[in-house]
Amino acid sequence: MLPLSASAWQTALDALFEAVWLVHEPSLTITLVNRAACKLTGLPSDAMLGQSMQHMAATPQDQALWSTETATARDGFQSFTQVLRSDGKLVPVEQRVLRIALPEGPALMVTMLDRSEQQASERELETLLSELRATLDSAADGLLVCGMDGGVRAFNQRLAALWSMPSELLVHRDDAAVQQHMAEQVMDAALYREQLEAIARDPMHESTDILTLRSGLVVERRCVPQLSRGLPIGRVFSFRDITRQAEIQAGLRLAARVFESSLDAIFIADGQHRLMRMNPGCERLVGRGGVALSGQPAAALFDAGAGTDVMAQVLAGWEREGFWEGELRLPRAAGEACAVHLSWVALRDDGGAIVQSIGFMRDLTAQHAAQKRIEELAYSDALTGLPNRLMLAQRVEHAIDEARRTGGGFAILFLDLDRFKIINDSLGHPFGDRVLRLVAQRLQACLRQADMLSRLGGDEFVVYLDGGDAAVAEGVAQRMIDDLGRPFALDGMGLSIQCSIGMALFPQDGDTLDDLIKQADTAMYRVKERGRGAYGFYQPQMNAGLLSHMQLEHAMRQALPHGRMAVHYQPLVCIDTGCIVGAEALLRWNDPEFGAVSPTVFIPLAEESGYIVTLGAWVLEQSVREAVQWMRAGRPVRLSVNVSALEFRQPDFVERLMRLLEAEGLPPAWLELEITETILLQDAQEMAQRLGALAALGVGLVLDDFGTGYSSLAYLKKLPIHKLKIDQSFVRGLPDDEGDRAIVSAIVSMGQALGIDVIAEGVETEAQRAALIGMHCQQYQGYLCAPALEAGAFRAFLAQRQVKALPLLPR
Repeated sequence: MLPLSASAWQTALDALFEAVWLVHEPSLTITLVNRAACKLTGLPSDAMLGQSMQHMAATPQDQALWSTETATARDGFQSFTQVLRSDGKLVPVEQRVLRIALPEGPALMVTMLDRSEQQASERELETLLSELRATLDSAADGLLVCGMDGGVRAFNQRLAALWSMPSELLVHRDDAAVQQHMAEQVMDAALYREQLEAIARDPMHESTDILTLRSGLVVERRCVPQLSRGLPIGRVFSFRDITRQAEIQAGLRLAARVFESSLDAIFIADGQHRLMRMNPGCERLVGRGGVALSGQPAAALFDAGAGTDVMAQVLAGWEREGFWEGELRLPRAAGEACAVHLSWVALRDDGGAIVQSIGFMRDLTAQHAAQKRIEELAYSDALTGLPNRLMLAQRVEHAIDEARRTGGGFAILFLDLDRFKIINDSLGHPFGDRVLRLVAQRLQACLRQADMLSRLGGDEFVVYLDGGDAAVAEGVAQRMIDDLGRPFALDGMGLSIQCSIGMALFPQDGDTLDDLIKQADTAMYRVKERGRGAYGFYQPQMNAGLLSHMQLEHAMRQALPHGRMAVHYQPLVCIDTGCIVGAEALLRWNDPEFGAVSPTVFIPLAEESGYIVTLGAWVLEQSVREAVQWMRAGRPVRLSVNVSALEFRQPDFVERLMRLLEAEGLPPAWLELEITETILLQDAQEMAQRLGALAALGVGLVLDDFGTGYSSLAYLKKLPIHKLKIDQSFVRGLPDDEGDRAIVSAIVSMGQALGIDVIAEGVETEAQRAALIGMHCQQYQGYLCAPALEAGAFRAFLAQRQVKALPLLPR
């Protein structure tokens, strides 16, 4: 190919769109420029020819390129740079440098392509993309754009927040991880997958559904196809947080259900207080349908004819507190008006104007009936219907005020049924309750209208006699005793009731109801002591006796824990030989205030109060331990211990005795228990079994105070009694009293006939002993031998006397 001339080169280069410079390589001077280069730089060719390329360099990068040190790096060089126009503007260009061979020698061809429009377009595109991204991120909904293959093309920050996406999914693109994370956040993952599969099967499908996320959010998902030229190229998912709306809707649905199903009556009124709607409960209470009453004033429901007054009260309440509540009467379509409790609430708009109101009504019929019943129970006795103590107190308080003004008086009677416990125990408490109602009716018939009969409880009644003096009280008391004495007939059974009545007068016996009842109770107690079935007035000295009785009982209960009681032992003597054959354990009490208290005083008190069980158990334990001491000292004698009827009837008595004997090591044959005839007469079958168990154990049984109670030869024959003790009241008259001689002789003869030993107590003289010997009595005890001795003295006594242990032979 022939080399081109300079003009040919010029022509060829001018035809190009690119700006071209031919540069002499050794000197780096411009030898040729084309028309495009002049246009690009705004310079004529003459201004550039012969200039160094460094003169054309507008950037540090190009300055380094055209330095002498970079000759080897120029060939094939390509870069994006800028060129300085003649107007001072920098124009972005794409620059290429290529080495070529010319006849004149090596040269460099430098080409530049103007990229101004391209860069402007790119900047505009970047701006649009930034704005689009900002728009997506500022959207209130979460947006997710996916391709047709399901790949994630874009999503915004709201989506990441709604779905709680971790930061690593936002930094590193992982479409599968994003989809997996979203599937894991849904409560119903299976349904979520089914819905996505259905969407994928239909590219043009549009859908809306609700998703519940594990975070507690409820979101609405909308899915629409992304179209290009009418064809689907992907999908756009939008997610909106509707948690609050869902809660509101749920609340509205719940409120609607509550409105319809509430047992309370509810009505809704408009801003003019006209009825708009009533729930079924309200319709039932009013007795008419809501449609029939719609548009009528709501206040007209209540207390017909007084609606204006009701509405005025309600409006005043709304003005003060926003609601009004109170009790009103509600006329009903059928039946009598009922009392209702109304709570009426006003609903206002933002400006404070009433737009609606809601009324809540509750029927008070049952509540009022219950309140009435409560008041009846509070002031009356549930069993008999008589006034109770509270109502009596109010009546008497009024009478006291009246009596103080007028100087009058009244009487209080305290009435108790005698032995009523027998009826309850034998026939049962339900039967006893019916008897009490009959008694109440008879007692009420004995009183005037102004008087009051009150039941305190159990079989105790109190009577207030209005203006009654002693004579009136005596007359009423006798009438009550006579009326109750007439036979009662119940369930075909006839029975008699006896009562004891104590009476107290105001003001001489007390100035309060409590005082008067107390005094009347004291008087009744004295009546019972004297035989029951009568009446008596309170006397001041009665309280003194009761006070000492109470003080003595308190001292008795304190005596045992404070060591003021001790067990003494009185010898039991063989009447023929004078040998000691046993000892009776006797309780003694020496009190710092009362001194030596006789057993005839404190033993009945202990039995009456039930404390005898505690005392008896303590005496038994102490005396068994002492008997073991006698055995260890080589002077064994049989121990005799008194057992009260109450102690003997304890269910665990036999087991407790067995444990005690085993624990202390006393053989049962060395123990005798002294019991009274009252034990044999109460619960005879059970007591017989208990006596048999003791006899089988080897414990001796002594019938104490024989002849003073309800003796029965049948009991002596059937029960394992080993010894009879003649009461000292019969021994005291020997040998002179013929009656006592006859009784003692008969008892001894009876014992001989039955094979039972007989012992006489209270023997104090030789004449008495001689008489007993003549009657063939086997044993005695009493002052003739020795009084009851404390434990140490009795051990010394045994050491000085001959001891004869008589074995107890089983019958």
